[in-house]
Amino acid sequence: MNAPDSSFAAPTEPHVMQTYGRLPIALSHGEGAWVWDTAGRRYLDALSGIAVNTLGHNHPRLVAALRDQVGKLIHTSNYYHVPLQEALAAKLCELSGLTNAFFCNSGLEANEAALKIARKFGHDRGNDNPAVIVFEKAFHGRSIATLSATGNPKVQAGFGPLVPGFVRVPLNDLPAIEQAIQANPNTTAIFLETIQGEGGINPARLEFLQGLRRLCDQHDLLLMLDEVQCGIGRTGKWFAHQWAGIVPDVMPLAKGLGSGVPIGAVVCGPRAAKVMGPGNHGTTFGGNPLAMRAGVETLAVMEADGLLANASQIGAALKTALEQGLAGVPGFLEVRGFGLMIGIQLDRPCGALLGQALDAGLLISVTADSVVRLLPALILTRAEADEIAARLVPLIKAFLATPQP
Repeated sequence: MNAPDSSFAAPTEPHVMQTYGRLPIALSHGEGAWVWDTAGRRYLDALSGIAVNTLGHNHPRLVAALRDQVGKLIHTSNYYHVPLQEALAAKLCELSGLTNAFFCNSGLEANEAALKIARKFGHDRGNDNPAVIVFEKAFHGRSIATLSATGNPKVQAGFGPLVPGFVRVPLNDLPAIEQAIQANPNTTAIFLETIQGEGGINPARLEFLQGLRRLCDQHDLLLMLDEVQCGIGRTGKWFAHQWAGIVPDVMPLAKGLGSGVPIGAVVCGPRAAKVMGPGNHGTTFGGNPLAMRAGVETLAVMEADGLLANASQIGAALKTALEQGLAGVPGFLEVRGFGLMIGIQLDRPCGALLGQALDAGLLISVTADSVVRLLPALILTRAEADEIAARLVPLIKAFLATPQP
């Protein structure tokens, strides 16, 4: 990363483990798609906490609901019924066409639960060594199991031995899937992100998803679609796989479901919903009343305010503005994505743009080394989308015009 503007002073953290390469600011508050740091500088947030702040910052309806819930119950444990769990589960099942949900705290935990379901699904059918087909460039989390399912050697380095039982294939290559199934008779599931996020905003093609559904039906496999980053309206549908007109058997969710409150969910259809029974899985904090209230309120606001249509329309306008602004620029390759999940592919590593965008009052991400990733809140306006493009396009042009060392 290039050195930040000299006016930035990095907050010191002598007691926090150094697991993050932080930018040199601390944020204090936000409003809609805008945030302010502790020095009073204002930024247009095109990252929304990595696809988490669905309703932006300080949404009045969400804030009121959370304040009300904090005054009632925050946590009770799963020894008791939590009525808000049923309310959120019922809504997720209505929106997805699935039947049951398990609640946890994060995308990692949701994916870990999905992998346990896949293994038990196999064991219940007499398969003592179940295998799961996973994909190159995938990212499913940083626990040992989800790290093993991930297709990024960089994040796996130093944490071996990894968990066995995963068969890795290229994305969007249906013949490779068929070959993997034939070569691995212990296969019990196919597990993939509908759109790879950390891998560079790589969508699974719609016909590929449809082909996976056919193969899973043919071979009695679970189709497990990780919608942790691309779900909850980000692409203009409730779930990204709905663009393909299919229904998975298992769908992990997290990030945007609580609009900032930690939450995860695994939503399952009939073939997977009863695989887990009492004692097979659990969590202390998962499904607590505060997180459930956040999920219920987030989905209600999304429906009331038409945020799926907004994501689709504003995302298309932003994508067009970026394509037009960067057309013909040497080093720019393409803009990918659906709705407000957008990746700008460059021909070189571009981590330096993080600090440069910060100097320009813009929060972005760089993933897969050479992809600028934009994940703004679903409440983004057309004027704010235009402002993102107006700030970002000149930065990318200048970056690509600068000789690289």
